[in-house]
Amino acid sequence: MDEMNILFGISASNGIGIGKAFVIPESEKRIIPTRTIRPDEHEGQLARFEASLAKIVAQIASQLDSVKHDKVQSEIFETYFLMLNDPEFLKDVKETFAASDRTIEYVLNQKTEEYADKLRSSGNEYLAERAQDICDIFGRVLNDLLDFHPFNIENVPDGSVIVAKALNPSDTIILSKRKIAGLALTEGGISSHVGILARNYGIPAVFDLPPDVIFGIKNGATVIIDGNSSEVIDSPDETTIEDYNKKIKEHKEHIEKLKLFRDRPAQTSDGEKFHLYANIGTVEEAKIAMKEGADGIGLFRTEFLFMSESNHDISSTHAATSAFSEENQFKAYKTVLETMQGKPVTIRTLDAGGDKLINSPEIRNAKNEKNPLMGLRAIRLSLANPQQLKTQLRALYRASVYGDLRIMLPLITDVEQVEESLAIAESVKEELRSENIPFNENVPIGIMIETAAAAMTADCLAKVSNFFSIGTNDLTQYTVGVDRENVEVSDLYDEFHLAVLRLIYMTIKEAEKAKIPLSVCGEMASRKDSVIVLAGMGVRNLSMSPKLITSIKELLSKMSTEELKAISSKRLNSL
Repeated sequence: MDEMNILFGISASNGIGIGKAFVIPESEKRIIPTRTIRPDEHEGQLARFEASLAKIVAQIASQLDSVKHDKVQSEIFETYFLMLNDPEFLKDVKETFAASDRTIEYVLNQKTEEYADKLRSSGNEYLAERAQDICDIFGRVLNDLLDFHPFNIENVPDGSVIVAKALNPSDTIILSKRKIAGLALTEGGISSHVGILARNYGIPAVFDLPPDVIFGIKNGATVIIDGNSSEVIDSPDETTIEDYNKKIKEHKEHIEKLKLFRDRPAQTSDGEKFHLYANIGTVEEAKIAMKEGADGIGLFRTEFLFMSESNHDISSTHAATSAFSEENQFKAYKTVLETMQGKPVTIRTLDAGGDKLINSPEIRNAKNEKNPLMGLRAIRLSLANPQQLKTQLRALYRASVYGDLRIMLPLITDVEQVEESLAIAESVKEELRSENIPFNENVPIGIMIETAAAAMTADCLAKVSNFFSIGTNDLTQYTVGVDRENVEVSDLYDEFHLAVLRLIYMTIKEAEKAKIPLSVCGEMASRKDSVIVLAGMGVRNLSMSPKLITSIKELLSKMSTEELKAISSKRLNSL
């Protein structure tokens, strides 16, 4: 029997899986012809490219039509479809080819890598993961041009633990139907489509494993994937297998137990009540929030509506543009408000720019920003594009009669930004009145506290805001000056850094003085250790992924208010 070996990586999807290893070999590299071509060959080469492109577009359209029932799969194929029809990219390929004496395969491969490299070097995980998408989809076009047939993912047997360098999202969709026990990859990130799919399908996954070790795993060897502890165990002994089978059984029993908390109020053992809200990025997730017992929506990220749900008419190449229409937005907001059946719904205005680029002629994005996360993004982008903000506010106010709406402004750093936004909101209300369109005159407008500037001037901002919501992800990143996606310094990203905790505490106290509601909607609101600290500071409104609500209810039910305060005070020992 082979010796047991434990490998450590990054958890992309929680859970435990046990199965036989299926090692997917690194794809045989496609050979790109580098020969020069004659001028009279250009027309024929371009015709071949158009034919291969049309073939792959038709395949993606067919696949999209077959997965309409599955939101995540639909989003991926919509992304691919938009990439294949991206007029700027295709124009660049054709113009470069027209001026070149190389084959169309050479130029397409060159341009694909060029665009992918730009995304990888953006310094942001989300954009870096989109590099894999563009390589995947235009890799299909190249394969068709070259009549190249790589490894067939359909050959993977049910119940396997997949061991590979990386997977394409389309591969993961196929694997989701094969009862895969787990994924062990040397590449991929938490924000990758593969990671998202793994979580959506409940496939335990560990990424960023050491390449020199993982490919020592033999085909058919027993492998345990522990997404909870970010471990992959190769050739476990019988005792380890038995222990993990017990863990799997206990996990299933715990999931059943958590269901009991869905309809219970969130409160401590001594009766202190909390409100647990859901963070959502799509209209469909509101249904999940209701099912999981959320007290409302604490954060609806509308940028994902534009990035992923932009247009269900795949024949259009201007999906992002149409997504910005007032009517499309109104329908989405109305649906969420109606789905939540009178529970409060906080909808954040467009938080685009920086790491979340939206390709639309209606939005003026900054070009070639050296530090996009500190550039033209969030409220800055909206105020630089006032018509976009006005359109969004019109849709929000129109939808306000269908539920309990609150509007939230992202990345506020000074009072003037709030006042300018409120002035646009007033102009929208005046327009709606003149058009005899019904709306709620008293929709609360609040702000996100995501920078030290906002936290330190919370007393001033409270005078022009109806509520605060602390976004701990950006607050931590900006306060300690660390990009948490940069592996070289990610160990310095610390939400429990005293500076971060002091800013949170300061904001809580200023909200209490001003008597305005305060919530936390960053990652700290969903992790048990940080929930305890926040609750001890006085936070009573937390917003998180819908699936985590019952586990946080269970946590709070086991602790008293005094215990929460005692633990929190240790973290704030210098105050």
